[in-house]
Parts: sequence; C-alpha cells; structure tokens
Amino acid sequence: MKIVSIAALALAVSSCASVDTFLNKADATDSPTATTQSINADKGLVTLQSNHSVQDTADKLVSMIESKGMKVFARIDHQKNAQSVDLSLRPTQVVMFGNPKAGTPLMNCEQTVAIDLLQKILISEDANKNVWLSYNNPDYLKTRHHIKGCDTELDNASKALNAVSTAAVAK
Repeated sequence: MKIVSIAALALAVSSCASVDTFLNKADATDSPTATTQSINADKGLVTLQSNHSVQDTADKLVSMIESKGMKVFARIDHQKNAQSVDLSLRPTQVVMFGNPKAGTPLMNCEQTVAIDLLQKILISEDANKNVWLSYNNPDYLKTRHHIKGCDTELDNASKALNAVSTAAVAK
C-alpha cells in the first residue's frame, strides 16, 4: 500500500510540474487574447475583447439587443453592488436578455435548458484594464443539456449572440 501511495504522490507532483511548465510556456508565447479565449472555450464560453470600457460596451450591447427586437430583462452592475457593501471589484456587468420566440423552441427540445435561459452576457475588466465580453457557447448548452433535433434553433442563437456581441465590442 505504501508503494502505491508513494507512486501516486510522485505522479501528482510531476503532473503539477508539467501543468506549471505548460502554463508558464503559454504565458510566455501566447497573447493574452489567445490564452483567455482558449481558457474560456474550455469553460464553454465565447470571449471577445472589447475596444471600449465595460460601461460603454454594456451600453452598446443593450442598444444592439433592443434593436434586434429582443428584450433586456436585467442589467446587473456587480462592481456597484460590491461597493454597496464596502467591497471592491473591477468593473463587471451582466446583461440578461431573451426572446420567447427563440428560447421556447429550445425549451421544447430539452426543458432543462431553461436554467441557462435568459441569455446572459458578461462584460468585465481584467487586472490589465482589458475589457472582455463573454457568453455561453450554444454548443456548450447543446452538450450540457443533451439537446437533440434543434440544430437550427441553436445555430440561430449562435448567430444572434455573435451579431450583438461583435457589434458591442467593435470600434
């Protein structure tokens, strides 16, 4: 039993060293954009870098969403909420929106997707003052909820999310 435990410990330590080496190598060779997008893709997120402040990006996003006939249900300013309890947080906002004509067919395919609807888009500022916009990749939702037979609906959601997000981060 001691040999197995020692071997497991050695494997764990060597794995940590390999991960650390990989992360340091990625930091040295990859741009912050590529690294962040890669990490967020693993989380099921689509991430775009914005050319604007968090406030301006969120304002543009809300305007684009409304111009496409979707409804903004909430805009949450997490930084302001943190300040209200004497805590600090870099600029961070979440815009929650949707359209029953788009969401209902997805829920009819697999009702559990309702937990991820309304759509949510996060706009946040990192420690280097870069602003990022992120949202759940519809392919992630397809996998997470085992959605079958709704490829058209998921493709439409993907196109809509891409359109409003790209417009919000553009110059």
